[in-house]
Amino acid sequence: MEAKPKENPVDRIRGLGMRVVRVFSEGDVRYGLADEATVTLISDEPFAQWEPEGAIGLKGAELLTPVVPTKIVCVGINYRSHAEEMGHDLPAEPVIFLKPPTTINAPGGDIRIPPGVGRVDYEAELAAVIGRRTHNATPEQARANILGYTCANDVTARDIQKIDGQWTRAKGFDGFCPLGPWIETDVDPLDLLVESYVNGERRQSARTSDMIFNVYELVSFVSGVMTLVPGDVVLTGTPGGIGPLAAGDTVEVRIEGVGSLSNPVV
Repeated sequence: MEAKPKENPVDRIRGLGMRVVRVFSEGDVRYGLADEATVTLISDEPFAQWEPEGAIGLKGAELLTPVVPTKIVCVGINYRSHAEEMGHDLPAEPVIFLKPPTTINAPGGDIRIPPGVGRVDYEAELAAVIGRRTHNATPEQARANILGYTCANDVTARDIQKIDGQWTRAKGFDGFCPLGPWIETDVDPLDLLVESYVNGERRQSARTSDMIFNVYELVSFVSGVMTLVPGDVVLTGTPGGIGPLAAGDTVEVRIEGVGSLSNPVV
């Protein structure tokens, strides 16, 4: 009898409609699948062939960044409102850049303003997490290859960005990419409310339907430049309303249907 092919782990997780989390549990870092109250720990990464291995409560669990990417691909000027406030024309194709993996910051982790750096801004963004190897994908193929979505903050040293004329240094400081709190696998990314709050005051508010290039188009475009591998993250741009942070602030990214990511500034 012919062996039944193994179910693709990405389709398996999406079929469960659960959130992917990464937690610190009993002295070890573990992946898990979370509902509203419980985290089911799994034996491997969510992109591999995993099995369930016990459960812990979600409340009080120490949530880490939900994934460890090999690269973070970001998109600049992808909301009309942000293009307007920055004085840019609408791009004819996506403008992409990279943040190093060392920018990754956990939910609740400190955003540290580096010594000697002037203005540091928040940028609330929807982030897509890749579930399968993706190369030269069509938008429809890109859609099938995305595991899910999480909240991101593309923290930016704005003065340095203006001085350098390009974005690597301004966006590349350690901890300048808070990500989390989990990967939501059961949400339509094409019309979600994206907001940022500083000390409880709303600063940004727009819907992903206002993007110049939608999520699937962005992942397709990026995959034509570089191969995306499981766990890679694509940030999809920030709406208008960016502004500075100061030590003592708390900045929060809220995305409808996905969750809330909060970080203190020190």
